Amino acid sequence: MSKQVQDAYIVAATRTPVAKYRGAFRNVRPDDMLAHVLRGVMARAPGLDPQLIGDVVAGCAMPEAEQGMNVARIGLLLAGLPQSVSGMTLNRFCASGIQAVATAADRIRLGEADVMIAAGTESMSCMPTMMGNKVSLNPAVFARDENVGIAYGMGLTAEKVAVQWKVSREDQDAFAVASHRKATAAIAAGKFRSEISPYTVQDHVPDFKSGAVKIVEKIVENDEGPRPDSSMEGLAKLRPVFAAKGSVTAGNASQMSDGAGAVLIVSEKILKQFNLQPIARFLGFAVAGVPPEVMGIGPIEAIPRVLRQTGVRQDDVDWIELNEAFAAQALAVMRTLGLDQAKVNPLGGAIALGHPLGATGAIRTATIMSAMQRKEARYGMVTMCIGTGMGAAGLFEAV
Repeated sequence: MSKQVQDAYIVAATRTPVAKYRGAFRNVRPDDMLAHVLRGVMARAPGLDPQLIGDVVAGCAMPEAEQGMNVARIGLLLAGLPQSVSGMTLNRFCASGIQAVATAADRIRLGEADVMIAAGTESMSCMPTMMGNKVSLNPAVFARDENVGIAYGMGLTAEKVAVQWKVSREDQDAFAVASHRKATAAIAAGKFRSEISPYTVQDHVPDFKSGAVKIVEKIVENDEGPRPDSSMEGLAKLRPVFAAKGSVTAGNASQMSDGAGAVLIVSEKILKQFNLQPIARFLGFAVAGVPPEVMGIGPIEAIPRVLRQTGVRQDDVDWIELNEAFAAQALAVMRTLGLDQAKVNPLGGAIALGHPLGATGAIRTATIMSAMQRKEARYGMVTMCIGTGMGAAGLFEAV
């Protein structure tokens, strides 16, 4: 017997600051970051009984080593949530965080749960390479031409997108500079303050005079990545990283990062029972496959799908968090779909703010929730490309 679909409401969202690769969070475990945002998001819904949580769904793009062992379950136990609360870790690479939001929301929409937490955590500082601790590609990837695109490094796919979509080096650098300028302005204006749960880190510092080791604490309150001094002149000096005569550099690509985010989603029944004020309603989610060798164009296919699914017009979407894996692919997506530049990443994107892979979707959801609380958007979207050739897009409506 089919179940009637009910609405899923976001009532709280928070995130850590995003730290640079081997930066402020270099000694912070990803399960501890996850525990931090789980505590933080529950604190934003005082009075809600944690025993009612149906599941914690956490995205992670490299669920191994320090972020293995079902990091969702480990993180929720470290957060002090009841042992009766279950946890599931999922992996859709860069879209893991927004996939977690969609999966959690769908449980509520189907009537299978009334309270869910969606989250994401990623410590790229923990991983020895972008492909994890043990790289073991299927030999068929290299043996057949139709499969070889799977093996392309993401930087090389960005080079292919730049060529096919005719995105110049100058346009990529200009896009990167704009990302940094928007992000630094947003930090200065305190735009991220309401969504961030500051994180206290500890460093062990030797005191050579006394021979003792001191514990120095520092509160991390802001994202580390944005550079106020970013300029066209500075970026022009950087050499291509992935192709000798290419256009993709470290300056016009997303930053490797560490961070976590969490989103609390409930049914209408819970809203009334605990007198909670919803921020937004989850409208829909779509994924689509594209050729792996141009994986960055994934949102070109995913965005129209979610708009058709929800009946929302593209022009009516006020705020689009388009993950800037590379300036080349972000520009290709924007130009192909005719996205309004003013609506895309109004506070900067991953080139400035960083991209902690599986956490990014949950983190950027928190950013959209903050914008909606400031009455800056009615419809908001989180979208990104995905390694091996996919795109994802999730859509929200302010209430």
